[in-house]
Amino acid sequence: MFTLSKQATLCLTNLRAYICQKINVMAGILSYFLPKDKVFYSLFEQASDNLEAIAKKLVQVVQEPDFGKRAAYISEMQDIEHQNDNITHQIFIELGKNFITPFDREDIHSLASALDDIADYVYASGKKINFYQIDPISDQGIQKTAEAILDAVTAVKAAVMELRNLKNTQKIIECVIKINSIENNADNIFDMSIEKLFNSDVDAKELIKRRELYQVMEIATDKCEDAGNVIESIVVKYA
Repeated sequence: MFTLSKQATLCLTNLRAYICQKINVMAGILSYFLPKDKVFYSLFEQASDNLEAIAKKLVQVVQEPDFGKRAAYISEMQDIEHQNDNITHQIFIELGKNFITPFDREDIHSLASALDDIADYVYASGKKINFYQIDPISDQGIQKTAEAILDAVTAVKAAVMELRNLKNTQKIIECVIKINSIENNADNIFDMSIEKLFNSDVDAKELIKRRELYQVMEIATDKCEDAGNVIESIVVKYA
């Protein structure tokens, strides 16, 4: 039987350790260059889940006649908005850490910013209702726009959920078209609300407060359209 000397055994052990070390180094380098698809997609999906949650809270706010209960809903909206800020921050951190991304870095940054903007304006809409002490129950413009925001956010979420594989591009395009249609409808609601407001007998303070609320809510649907445009750009480039 052939037996290695102690010196040869030691050399083989050192060689094995050296090879393992080199493999680990190469694996680390390779992992740096591999796209972190799951990280970015998961973060975008979390953000879209939060958008749906905050939009549903807004609908609860505009349908709630009690100021105190509305305040509780608005506080929950603030928590969700802060969570979305953290998700956006994490996406930007991942952009800095990863050399290769599932799609253009600019598109990732634009989509993260657009989703964050939606959350900001939806929360601002709920916040202004109680801040200005507006009664939303009898205002059809507020009611309809809140529903439009939820519909637009739901379409944004559906499109985001399809980005992970980009196989069902037709569904994504349908979602984008729906977002655009909802935004156009929100514009019409805004125009009719402003017209009705100026034809009413409310005092100047109430007029200013409601006009600002209409504007903020309408911008929320604009931000949904912005997100849809970014998603459409991604589809065109990579589908």
